[in-house]
Amino acid sequence: MNEKINYPPLKPVPLLSSCLDCRLSELCLPFGLNADEVKQLVSIVKNKRPIPADAVLFWQGDDCQSLYAVKSGSFRTFITNADGSEQTLGFYLPGELMGLDALQHGRFSSSATALETAVVCELPLAHLNKLCAAIPGLQNQLMRILGKEIASDHDKIVLLGHRSARERVATFLLMLSRRYDALGLSSTEFNLSMRRQDIANFLGLTIETVSRQLAELSREGVITIKQRGVQINDPAMLKAIVEPCMAQPLSHSA
Repeated sequence: MNEKINYPPLKPVPLLSSCLDCRLSELCLPFGLNADEVKQLVSIVKNKRPIPADAVLFWQGDDCQSLYAVKSGSFRTFITNADGSEQTLGFYLPGELMGLDALQHGRFSSSATALETAVVCELPLAHLNKLCAAIPGLQNQLMRILGKEIASDHDKIVLLGHRSARERVATFLLMLSRRYDALGLSSTEFNLSMRRQDIANFLGLTIETVSRQLAELSREGVITIKQRGVQINDPAMLKAIVEPCMAQPLSHSA
């Protein structure tokens, strides 16, 4: 059962382990800021203890006091329906910002749970709003991140709209490939930190269908399955499966 972790009072992130030397800074809020502006951002960032796998960072309906940037690990966001069932909305990798769905009403409209041991940087919203007013570059970067989130939602609509199971699974793998590439990691060999049932729930398929499609792609030599890892052997073939069902290039978010 998912459990929300209660943390002791937060402390500022030590300067040397923060935005100034973080390898993810070009993907996150510091992008485009000068050194003095980054230092101002660092002054409001809080860090949490490592979040264990399956622990909940925030619950649907919680008041939003902060946004969260993934520093390491990965997360799944989901909503809980009236009948108690869960619908997976997406997956977040390092450098990506969680909690943007709460900006409209001040409450999280989804829950976020760690898929593996993870670390986040907490950005208290009150301080962040003041900084955005003082630093135009920070506000611009936040707008770009919001735009990326909207583009990701568009991709999901296309992904789930009248597409075959094969196209959905191939598109999902290609989305992850591009996101890992943006992190400076291998775009052809990576781990699937999410469970098969989470992938199936996200894609609107059954676990059996997802497993069957992965097995078929593996038999065709397009990919190789290594326990929870995937190696893309034929990126061109994967793109050929995806391209007929995508009118625009995929954004690297899922």
